[in-house]
Amino acid sequence: MTTNKTQMFKSLINNFLQVNEEVEAVIVSDEDGFIIAAEKREDFGTSEELISVLTTIINPLLERIRSEFTFKKFGTASFDTDEHRLLFLLIDEKTTLSLVIDSLASIDKILPYGYLLAEKAAQILGAEEDALIQLAIPSFEYEAQNAERLKNQIYQMRLDSGGLYRFKFIIIGEHEVGKTSLVRRFVEKKFSQDYRATIGLNILSHHFELYGNEINLSLWDIGAQQYFKRFRKTYYLGAQAGFIVFDLTNRETYDKIKGWFDELEDFIGKKDLPIVIVGNKSDLEDQRVVNYQEGVTLANELSEGGISRVSYIETSALTGENVEDAFSLISYHYVMKSKEREELKLKEGLYAEIDEIIKAKGKLTLNFYSESPYWSPGLQIITEIEKLGPYKKVKNERDEKLYYYESGLVLKNYLYDIIDVSNSDGVLCIFDARKKEHIDPKWKENVIKIIENIQENKVVLIGVRISESINWSQLMEEFNINEYLEKKMVSLLFFKIGDEYRLEIYDELQVMLNSIKNLV
Repeated sequence: MTTNKTQMFKSLINNFLQVNEEVEAVIVSDEDGFIIAAEKREDFGTSEELISVLTTIINPLLERIRSEFTFKKFGTASFDTDEHRLLFLLIDEKTTLSLVIDSLASIDKILPYGYLLAEKAAQILGAEEDALIQLAIPSFEYEAQNAERLKNQIYQMRLDSGGLYRFKFIIIGEHEVGKTSLVRRFVEKKFSQDYRATIGLNILSHHFELYGNEINLSLWDIGAQQYFKRFRKTYYLGAQAGFIVFDLTNRETYDKIKGWFDELEDFIGKKDLPIVIVGNKSDLEDQRVVNYQEGVTLANELSEGGISRVSYIETSALTGENVEDAFSLISYHYVMKSKEREELKLKEGLYAEIDEIIKAKGKLTLNFYSESPYWSPGLQIITEIEKLGPYKKVKNERDEKLYYYESGLVLKNYLYDIIDVSNSDGVLCIFDARKKEHIDPKWKENVIKIIENIQENKVVLIGVRISESINWSQLMEEFNINEYLEKKMVSLLFFKIGDEYRLEIYDELQVMLNSIKNLV
C-alpha cells in the first residue's frame, strides 16, 4: 500500500476514534490476517497487544464467521467476549474492518458509523494515487437502547440483506442559511452562488445504493416565510427525519432554532423522529459567530424532554464537508430500524404462539442442536423476544446451555454430542451440508436418536444448510428414516436453509410452535 493511502487510513481511523469514544481499536486486515491499517487508543495497550488481539481472537473468529454465515460483500457480525465487544464489517470480498469496542457499549449506536467507515475504507483501497477522499467523520449520534445479550454468541447484522426503502426528510430553518444549497450539494454534487429564496416548498429526490439496499430519498426543502407557516404542518407529515439548519456566521438564525423545534413538536409531535441541528457554512471560519460547543449544548438541551434525540453537525454546502455523510448516516439508521420492525412483527407472532401454548399446558420446552457453540439462530431469535421477560441461565457451558423463564418456557441448546430430548416439546436441529455432496453419517444417527428418545406427539424440525449446486432430493434420500418414524408418532419436517437463514428460521419456528399448539 502506498504511503499516501497509509496516511489516509491513519487520518480516517483517528477521526473515527475521536467521534466514537467507546471504540478502543480499529483494524483493517485481509483474508490472510495481514494488517492493512490499524489504530488504537493510548490506553488500549501496546502495538504488540493489538497484533495479539488480531491473531488470537479476531482472525479465528473471522474464519468461523465466514464458515457459519453467508458472509458476502458488506456482511456484518458481532461477537461478545468478557472484555470486549467485536464488530466485523466486510469492506470487500478480501478485506475486513474489525472494531474492538468497550464491553458495555451499544452496537446499535456504533454500527451506522461502522458502515460509514467501511465505505470510506473501500474508497481508499480503490482510489487512484491523487484521489481526494473526505476523511472526516460527522460527530453526531443516535439513540440506542441496551438490551440483554448472550455472551460468546455471534450475531449477523442485516443491513446487507437487500431491500427497497423510501424516506422523507424535511429541511427547515431561517432564510439564507443554505438549506437549498445543502440539498443541491447532496443531490447534484454542486454548489450555486446564486441565492433564490424557496417559495413555500422545493422537493428534490435522490436515489442511491446502500450496501445492497436501494434508497429513495424525498428531500423537502421548506420555505421559511411566515405566510407559508399554515401549510408547513401538511409538509411535515410522514417525515422520517428533520434537519434544522442555521448559519454559523449569523447568530440570529441560531437563536431561531428553538422556534423551529417547537413548531415540529406542535405540528407532528412524533416521539421517535431524529432531529439534526445543522450549523452550515463551516468553511467561513473567520466569520463564525457560533462555536461548535454551543451547537452541541443546544442539541443536548432540546433532547431533554423533547420529541426525539437531537444531534448536532456542522457542514459546508460550498465544500461538501459532512453533507453526504449526514444524509447517509440517517439513512443507515432508518434502514436498520426498518429491518428491526420487520423482525419485531415476526417476534410478535412467535410470542403469541409461545404464550398460547404455555397458557394451555403450563410449560413449554424447546431444544436446539447445532454443530457450533457460536451459532444457534433458533436460540438467539427466541432469547431476543423481550416480551417473554428475563430468563435465568441455569447452565451456560460451551456444549450445553439451559435458560429458564418465569412463564414456564425452557430453552436448551446442545452440540451434537448430547442428545437429551426426553422432556422436549419441540426440537430444532441444524446441519451444515454446504459444499458437501453427501450427508455425514453421524447426522442420520443423531436424527434417529432424537426420534427414539423424544415423546410421541412432539415436533422435530431438521434444517439443512446447502449450496445451490447440491441436490436436495438426494440428501433427503440419504437420511432415509421412514422406518423409525413408522414406529413412533412424531411430527418431523426437513427444510432447506439458504442465504436469508434468519428469516427462514423465523418461518420454521412458527411452523414448529403452531404444530406443538395443535398437538396440545
